[in-house]
Amino acid sequence: MQGTTDRRRGAVVAALMLSMALAALDSTIVSTAVPQIVGDLGGFSVFSWLFSGYLLAVTVTLPVYGKLSDTLGRKPVLIAGSVLFLAGSLLCASAWNMAALIAFRVVQGLGGGAIQGTVQTLAADLYPLEERPKIQAKLSTVWATSSVLGPALGGVLASYAGWRWIFLINLPIGAVALYLLVRHLHEPRRQRTARPKIDWAGALAVFAAGGALLTWLVQGGVAWAWGSAPSIALLCTGVGLIGAVFVIERRAAEPILPGWVWRRRTIAAVNLALGAMGLLMVAPTAFLPTYAQSVLGLSPTAAGFVLSVMTLSWPVSAALSQHVYRRIGFRDTAALGMTAAFVLLAAFPLLLPFPGEVWQPTLLSLLLGAALGLFQLPLIVGVQSTVGWAERGTATASVLFYRQIGQTVGAALFGAVANGVISARLGSGADLDSVARDSGADGVRRAIDAAVDSVYVGAACAAGVALLVLLTLAPRRFPVLESEPPGPIADEGGQEKSSAVQLPDQQHSPPVQEKSPHAD
Repeated sequence: MQGTTDRRRGAVVAALMLSMALAALDSTIVSTAVPQIVGDLGGFSVFSWLFSGYLLAVTVTLPVYGKLSDTLGRKPVLIAGSVLFLAGSLLCASAWNMAALIAFRVVQGLGGGAIQGTVQTLAADLYPLEERPKIQAKLSTVWATSSVLGPALGGVLASYAGWRWIFLINLPIGAVALYLLVRHLHEPRRQRTARPKIDWAGALAVFAAGGALLTWLVQGGVAWAWGSAPSIALLCTGVGLIGAVFVIERRAAEPILPGWVWRRRTIAAVNLALGAMGLLMVAPTAFLPTYAQSVLGLSPTAAGFVLSVMTLSWPVSAALSQHVYRRIGFRDTAALGMTAAFVLLAAFPLLLPFPGEVWQPTLLSLLLGAALGLFQLPLIVGVQSTVGWAERGTATASVLFYRQIGQTVGAALFGAVANGVISARLGSGADLDSVARDSGADGVRRAIDAAVDSVYVGAACAAGVALLVLLTLAPRRFPVLESEPPGPIADEGGQEKSSAVQLPDQQHSPPVQEKSPHAD
């Protein structure tokens, strides 16, 4: 029986890894195929919405799917999201113009939000606390590998098979993942006192509010000026819709965004800290490749390597973090990682000479990945371990949602900072997009170097905010549940799981009693 259970769990883990690979690949694989897509469909002026539309849909649906997975179960939400993602992929491959492709990318994003949040939640359901770092490290490795291989794979497919294959390749991968989920994932039945009430009004309001505000952030200063009528209209609409969300959620029986997410000190602090991490991540992911090409004079492939070393050290550090937080606790482990990240981000503008050697930013990138792996994983595992099954989907989606919000805000904020520095150096008509192509002039190289330095200073400030939040708002010992209801797969005996390894958080904090979704 145990061997059968292990095989089932292994099959489900394989399905989760394939699903995560789909979501990770789709965030990067399109980038290198843009010239072929634009050459075939046109629409160069709006092609950035291929990325923005997907980002918007994923971000605003994360809390919706989190609540639905707590209400309906993980399996139906993940299957529905995967089917929607694959349908969007098929539609993207059949797009006849840029407007249709952008609309179908939004459909993909609606499914991608379910995949990202539910995969992370199921990973926590499958394993007891002491084993969760293993599955999280596997998922981190899949994400890192897919992110690195995505651009290369997209370029190969676009060059030799046609750009439509970057979407068609999702279909066989997704089909295998769906088969494994349907065949091997069996969630235990849970008693419900009443038919679950789904807060569709709240879901629609969250989607509308998030869409308006994220469109304002993504397109402000790009498609229109910040002070223009469209920008102001979107901002006012978003703020008004946030007010509507508060009204709807206060009246809902089972709200999509429950108040306990912010009333619980641990989850609120982690939301803020991961939001700050999302913001600081924009510096290496968006600006380091430009620095490597325009300042150091590297080829696009070599510039990608400078960034990719961060994705190599991240999962290794995440996998090893369990040996640290078992000794000193979740919060202090995360604080240790963010302290290192702060030092590394601050070192970029302070220590790197102009133009510098390639090994210098590469080494900083490698160490930064290790620092952030030590920061992020303990917080996600820690939050998941403070709630029971009925709240884990909402809690997981919450921290992922605010991390995604941080990335979106960071892209808009640091883009404005970089353009401002370049304009001050080269004249009011210059911006990052136009000058990055001309790396021959020494003045241009120095302007880009100064712009990226300023971005890294901002990222160091964000790291400081994350560290301050952890040390002042997060409890030193997370209130970890010492026992949990049985999760999927390993439910044949119907026995509760108990953590075999005592954590500092468990030793110093009384266990939190699991609440039903109606508790708040």
